[in-house]
Amino acid sequence: MLNSTIMMGFLLTGFSDVWELRVLHAITFFLMYTVTLMGNILIVTVTTLDRSLHTPMYFFLRNLSILDACYISVTVPNSCINSLLDNNTISKAGCVAQVFLVVFFVYVELLFLTIMAHDRHVAICQPLHYPVIMNPQICIQMTLASILSGLIYAGVHTGNTFRLPFCQSNVIHQFFCDISSLLKLSCSDTFSNEMVTIASGLGIGGGCFIFIIRSYIHIFSTVLKFPSGADRKKAFSTCVPHILVVSVFLSSGFYVYLRPSENSSTIHDMVLSVFYSIIPPLFNPVIYGLRNEQIKYAINKMKRMFIQEMYRKLLRLTLNY
Repeated sequence: MLNSTIMMGFLLTGFSDVWELRVLHAITFFLMYTVTLMGNILIVTVTTLDRSLHTPMYFFLRNLSILDACYISVTVPNSCINSLLDNNTISKAGCVAQVFLVVFFVYVELLFLTIMAHDRHVAICQPLHYPVIMNPQICIQMTLASILSGLIYAGVHTGNTFRLPFCQSNVIHQFFCDISSLLKLSCSDTFSNEMVTIASGLGIGGGCFIFIIRSYIHIFSTVLKFPSGADRKKAFSTCVPHILVVSVFLSSGFYVYLRPSENSSTIHDMVLSVFYSIIPPLFNPVIYGLRNEQIKYAINKMKRMFIQEMYRKLLRLTLNY
């Protein structure tokens, strides 16, 4: 009979046992987290306040920024605190919540990126039908459908993982709870869990990837027919940032979840997870903020309005004095 025990908590793996390296890790993660949070909040603020950006493209960009801010908040702050306090314990309830949220945010982000590719395809290849195909009601319905299906998807995978008994060890070889690391701790057969994870990853991720590639093939074939000038430049300026975000997200995600894990080392897995869980949310505001002319124009307009408002208040205070 297997000597299985009910795990009340788990131990996450730190990046180093050396205090100086732990502090360096915490500072680096905190800076990346702060930049990501500020960048995504800036995009949400700009796309909300500027009425010229109230279009389907920026509606989904705003949703993606909110999602990225929440996604990175699930893992990075806890990792920073653990490094500084040298306390890597996490309760079973906390681990369940972390797995559920990570799976949910990854799934919904993939759907949002796919919808954004569809939005660009319709806007460039079918501009006359764009207001009908991407009307506000359809955009809201697609967003709600993505969120609801994400809740179901995350619930199924989380429940399927934590129904297993964990008796091998309580040490998770990762800086946050994830399904692949937890399956290694189970003392029962995990073949069905691994097959479900791979099948769903290939089915949903591969399907979205094929749809995105197909959309961009049509987009670039249409863009190349444009006369060289402002129209072609504008089309590429909106599509290239999206391609970069999709490429980083999908390539890192496929490599982390679909690769054979028997021979992978702990530090290798942790470094890969940094690229998967931190780099995409960090790249999103950087790419869209630096490459998109409309976003830059809206930010500069808000800065001018803020400076003018502060100048008026200062002038008013001076006159009253």
